[in-house]
Amino acid sequence: MITGAHAILYSADAEADRAFLKDLLGTRTVDAGGGWLIIGLPPAEVAVHPTDGEPEHELYLICDDVEATAADLRARGVGVDPVTDQGWGLLTAIHLPGGGRLGMYEPRHPVAAGS
Repeated sequence: MITGAHAILYSADAEADRAFLKDLLGTRTVDAGGGWLIIGLPPAEVAVHPTDGEPEHELYLICDDVEATAADLRARGVGVDPVTDQGWGLLTAIHLPGGGRLGMYEPRHPVAAGS
């Protein structure tokens, strides 16, 4: 029986991104050994989209109010892209200390997480 999912982000500064995500998410963390921090995620869901190109994978955080969450993050000094209306939801990206971006959106579609 599958009991969860494990997402991996690759980073130019993994230590900084781990500390950032630990603070951002405020969820349980565990040390998998040698300081290798694993951060708990909020309830999650997975979707499979068709592609004509090479298969790829993406990770997005979901929030109830993307404008308010983005404003809170900006007030804390976090870089956040402008919010755009995609029809299916309001989308932005959080700038990670290691140089990457992590998508965040407010869905307008039904969500399976927490059901």
